[in-house]
Amino acid sequence: MNGDLGARLSEALARLPDYLGGHVRVSMAALALGIALSIPLALVSIRRPTFRAIVLALSSIVQTIPGLALLALFYPLLLGLAALSVRAFGVSFSALGFLPAVLALALYSLLPVLRNAVTGLTGIDPAIKEAALGVGMTRRQALWMVELPLAMPVVMAGVRTAAVWVIGTATLSTPIGQTSLGNYIFAGLQTQNWVLVLFGCVAAALLALAVDQLLALIEQGLSARRRGRIIAGLLGMVLIVVGALAPGWSHAKARYLIGAKTFAEQYILAALMERRLNAAGLTAARREGLGSSVVLDALAGNEIDVYIDYTGTIWANQLNRNDTPPRAEVMAEVARWLKEQRGITLLGGLGFENAYALAMPRKRAEALGVHTIADLARVAPQLAIAGDYEFFSRPEWKAIRDAYGLSFRAQREMQPEFMYPAAAAGDVDVVSAYTSEGRVAQYDLVVLDDPKHVIPPYDAVILLARRDADDRALTDALRPLVDAIGVDLMRAANLRATTGGNNGSPDAVARWMWDEVAHRKGTKP
Repeated sequence: MNGDLGARLSEALARLPDYLGGHVRVSMAALALGIALSIPLALVSIRRPTFRAIVLALSSIVQTIPGLALLALFYPLLLGLAALSVRAFGVSFSALGFLPAVLALALYSLLPVLRNAVTGLTGIDPAIKEAALGVGMTRRQALWMVELPLAMPVVMAGVRTAAVWVIGTATLSTPIGQTSLGNYIFAGLQTQNWVLVLFGCVAAALLALAVDQLLALIEQGLSARRRGRIIAGLLGMVLIVVGALAPGWSHAKARYLIGAKTFAEQYILAALMERRLNAAGLTAARREGLGSSVVLDALAGNEIDVYIDYTGTIWANQLNRNDTPPRAEVMAEVARWLKEQRGITLLGGLGFENAYALAMPRKRAEALGVHTIADLARVAPQLAIAGDYEFFSRPEWKAIRDAYGLSFRAQREMQPEFMYPAAAAGDVDVVSAYTSEGRVAQYDLVVLDDPKHVIPPYDAVILLARRDADDRALTDALRPLVDAIGVDLMRAANLRATTGGNNGSPDAVARWMWDEVAHRKGTKP
């Protein structure tokens, strides 16, 4: 047990320079931008009550938007602007990661800074303002030389609040491609590595506390007119930024960027591809925890080079098809559409399918006489179903529900890793399982047959960005994975990732997986 904990802590510490550097970079940039916007707005609004009411109301509305939603909304907006910029000026910029995260977090920081600045400036004794004018100052001079310095301690209190909010919310920027301490949390949740989850939470909390205390030192210096405290606080902030960013300055930039979605299988396969590229003498890095639509758009925009997707996902979500032709036909049609519409190359299938399926605890299914989804429709009104956060909004669910006339007593959404134990414990009766998921066997669930063949095939496929289509080194390194991974091997790998202890990290599982592939092929690992 101690060895397992030590190995997981070592894994977490090894990732700290990269994750902390990304977190500090995006948090400090967003906070600086938020302050740069808030202070001028506050100054302009002092003598304009209507304008003040409008900007405060708008910044309050921003706070009502969930952080993850606000971050996600900026990605498609910037993606569209990047496309327009290329067409109009021939200039492109990255819509993935840093920029959408900074803009969203800056908006999140507006309210506390703006409100405190307005409160500080409007709360100054009118007699002081009159005295400043009485000694010959203009209103502008009185504002900058008297009112703003007096209001700064109140403003700094707002900055402290904004800093804590921004550092905490920045952990949610992982799904839009920004490396942060949230990578620990998302990866840990998907692989049930609770050491990673706790490490990410503690690291973010310590960072927020350190920044808050340094800003408090600056606030105290402003209140007491103690220049030494102000300088000490500023130096501390500089040390945090430089200390977090310095390790990244010495690292050479990776030639290839591998994308991964937000579940364990994707982490494993991304690690496996990185291992293959490194073995071929190519440098690679992973951008993990990306949302389904984000990762495909990023590939089409040449912001990542390669990732694994599933034909059924593209068939239903991108082609908007609800028919289910033979597997080979789906594969060919998806490959054609990707090439023609998005400039993406389908290198080949890995050899297994990870399809959506409905599953039940074996004893419960036998007691109710349920063997297929058609049987399930008969008893569904008595049962509760759970799915991941995407499932009930996806076209596959609508097709299954309508084809079989499913109507459940209750419908719940939860993290995929919690669905299986919830079903085994009887908290829900049916779950939206994945056919390559090892926990189906672990929790003794039975996958229900789909006699109407509503669910399309979900072959795992390697996708390459437009710029990499003719990259011989990349394709040669990845081609050994084509048709090399059976569903039994993928299930075993997924199970290792969630129950394998210190051998269950994505890197360790990927290493084991390639050894298995090489052994089955009779080649060297």
